[in-house]
Amino acid sequence: MGATAQTTTPPITTPSNCYTRWEQKFEERGAEDVKDGIYDDIIISVRVGDEAQCYNGKVEVKDGKIIAMYRKLADGSFEVYKPKMKFEAPMTIVNGISLTMLTMDDDLINVIFPKTLKPKKVGYTSAPDPPQD
Repeated sequence: MGATAQTTTPPITTPSNCYTRWEQKFEERGAEDVKDGIYDDIIISVRVGDEAQCYNGKVEVKDGKIIAMYRKLADGSFEVYKPKMKFEAPMTIVNGISLTMLTMDDDLINVIFPKTLKPKKVGYTSAPDPPQD
């Protein structure tokens, strides 16, 4: 009787970085709509491969699209952030996160709106057991 070798495929794991952790929360809970205006409490995510750097920032939104971006400096001021993109397309916001933009340096850029994250759903209450008489 011949022995058969069993092989198992290791599970595919998603890298954990500042972007993927926020993305997972938004997928779980959803987001409120981002209205037109200036938001100085956003996160700018810059990804290369599995690595991500996240920066505090400010954006201006018009018609559901980001029209200006700024990164926050250590002294609390803001600096214009305008990376050169490979493709000219609007930065549309879907479910609290902008669509991914690709820079000329092959960085992936997303803007995250943390305050639009819907609250965690409240759990259910358990019914009591019947009386013991």
